[in-house]
Amino acid sequence: MRIAILSANPNLYSTRRLVEAAQLRDHEVLVVDHLKCHVMIEGGKPSVLYEGQPLEHIDAIIPRIGASVTDYGCAIVRQFEMMKVFTTAKSQAITRSRNKLRSLQVLSKAGVGLPKTVFANHPKNGDINQLIKLVGGPPVVIKLLEGTQGIGVVLAETTKAAKSTIEAFYGLKKHVLVQEYIAEAKGADIRALVVGNQVVGAIRRQGVDGEFRSNLHRGGNAVPIQLTAEEEDTAINAARALGLKVAGVDMLPSDRGPLLLEVNSSPGLEGIETATGIDVAAEIVTYIEERIPADESDTVGV
Repeated sequence: MRIAILSANPNLYSTRRLVEAAQLRDHEVLVVDHLKCHVMIEGGKPSVLYEGQPLEHIDAIIPRIGASVTDYGCAIVRQFEMMKVFTTAKSQAITRSRNKLRSLQVLSKAGVGLPKTVFANHPKNGDINQLIKLVGGPPVVIKLLEGTQGIGVVLAETTKAAKSTIEAFYGLKKHVLVQEYIAEAKGADIRALVVGNQVVGAIRRQGVDGEFRSNLHRGGNAVPIQLTAEEEDTAINAARALGLKVAGVDMLPSDRGPLLLEVNSSPGLEGIETATGIDVAAEIVTYIEERIPADESDTVGV
């Protein structure tokens, strides 16, 4: 097969591992910077140009689209879809997962466990108090809709701090989510890597002392774990609800079961491969080999 990995940086760990895994199975691999691709729109002849030349005879793509370029990256993925090229993440599913509010609405409808979360259109002072009360009062977590890797996520331990943070974000014309703080998680969360309809690996991430965010990018550490049946079902159902076939699903352990935090359509492989020793890249390539003969349409319409 001829596989194109859509990545702006060929030196990233995840990109390199996917290249290695595909080459070990005798596939031809191209690393294509999607930001340098052009879409050629013509009746009956959709095409993608890369460095001035059409990308032809591509059997599958693996999108590794950065959050800051979601719209352009998804336009390129969508064009490959028009060309009947198999993709491990369809454009609609990527867009759906990148919008925190939209993804939580979809996951809520699907019955996935979630922390209490509220969203409002730049409320006034009294309304901010109401938002904080709706999620159980302080401490509360305040999240920018477009934040990634723990950036734009603030823990406000008092009502005064929460109001100041919310007002500051609104002053910058930013929309935020206000979410309940799950104290029993103790600064830890669970990352499950879903490929197809199964979890291929899972880790428990623990934030450093004094840091409630457990992201590895922020100094957290990871250990391999075996998910409970409920955690595994939550991860698989969350990825399915958003229409993602390859996903990193982040959950909080809580007294009422696993609570979904976020679903990542371009999950990093380094943390989970290093902690577990599982060849996740090979699992993704195997999934492509198995699914190309029976490509599934993205039927999720939200």
